[in-house]
Amino acid sequence: MRPKPVRPTGPAAKLADLREWLDGHVNLEATAGDTDGLSLAPMRRLLASLGDPQADYPAVHITGTNGKGSVGAMIAALAGAWGMTVGVYSSPHVDGLNERMSVGGYPIGDAELAELLSHLRLVADHLAASGANTPPSWFELVTAAGLRWFADSAVDLAVVEVGKLGRFDATNVVNSEVAVITNIGRDHTDGRPGWEQEVMGEKAGILHPGAIAVLGPMEPDLVAIAASESPGEMLVDGQHFELEENRPAVGGRQISVRTPRAHYEDVYVSLFGAHQGQNAALAIAAFEALVDQELGDDVLGALGDVAVPARFEVVARQPLVVVDGAHNPDGLAASAETLADQFTVLGQVTWVVGMMRDKDPHAMLDAIEASGARCDLLVCCAPDWPRALPAAELAATARNRGIDAETAGDVAEAVDRALALSTDEDAVVVTGSLYTAGAARLHMAAANQ
Repeated sequence: MRPKPVRPTGPAAKLADLREWLDGHVNLEATAGDTDGLSLAPMRRLLASLGDPQADYPAVHITGTNGKGSVGAMIAALAGAWGMTVGVYSSPHVDGLNERMSVGGYPIGDAELAELLSHLRLVADHLAASGANTPPSWFELVTAAGLRWFADSAVDLAVVEVGKLGRFDATNVVNSEVAVITNIGRDHTDGRPGWEQEVMGEKAGILHPGAIAVLGPMEPDLVAIAASESPGEMLVDGQHFELEENRPAVGGRQISVRTPRAHYEDVYVSLFGAHQGQNAALAIAAFEALVDQELGDDVLGALGDVAVPARFEVVARQPLVVVDGAHNPDGLAASAETLADQFTVLGQVTWVVGMMRDKDPHAMLDAIEASGARCDLLVCCAPDWPRALPAAELAATARNRGIDAETAGDVAEAVDRALALSTDEDAVVVTGSLYTAGAARLHMAAANQ
């Protein structure tokens, strides 16, 4: 007789059951969606049933088309070096759900996550029984779990990354003292005239009266939209603070930043790419505004130890293997420019790309070509996600542009194919989506065990 499969027991079984319950809720991350009909009312009801944990601590709230995760990680590093206990809420996850919420740099454990989700399940059932018309979504439940855990952990500061846009995002209930808009790029839009203003109008919804707004590089009309939300103070890149130097360094960047309070010279940032220098300037300006003091070298030194999974992350050498979660043309351009700027590749450059179907494959490939980085071979795949673009469609687009392209059944197969074709002098870049990047990281970690 064939033995019966062994079912997990203990905390793992409990969490698996609760994940199944959680996955039964509408997941707006898995659909393109828009802002029509959205409201923060269900999120506020959910949090009220949890005791409004978001009121227990101040927050730095971050939105923008690109760079949210990196800016958040850098602000958290600065705050930790300042002596704060910091909770970080980010999305989407790269390897597992737990990493969406961390305290002191450590993700929530399975037992704690299971306890939170168990409580949320009871609360959701109670809300449904009391006549709540709209059940909470997957993202609302996960966000509520993170905000409750931060209160239970008595954090001094929460660094919270917006899921999508801002105004009606489930995170837009936090007690933000500083709100950051990193940039405005063409993502989740149709590109019709006025899209920048429309996107900015949604992202600027996190700029609450009384909070300090910190804006990355953007046009004056977009700054005016931010100002219309009446934040307590505005700090705009190029006006109130400026990245004066941003050059490659071993393992990252060397930057100099002028802010309203100081001139910080020769600050080392342990992340690759000129865009990370820009992100670091935003993080410095935002944290300096939060504490209302000049930052010492001991605090700035924390930027030399920042690691952000799947943000131009070097996971192997000989051949060089980079995993980057770039999910739009601007992000892919930054990845390609970083490869060309900070690495010398003597051999072939293979790109493993899997993207969402709401992205324009021509624009994504344009970004690589315009950067000056080589693309000797494109291995196309589709991440395991409902909105994934079929690999065959991406490959057909590439071939029509004269790019040598292959298809693979999934991300793992694509990575294996790229590595099999590579020598020690070659490079493999895995990108196109954080879901592609996450699957590649897990596959390579399992292969190296």
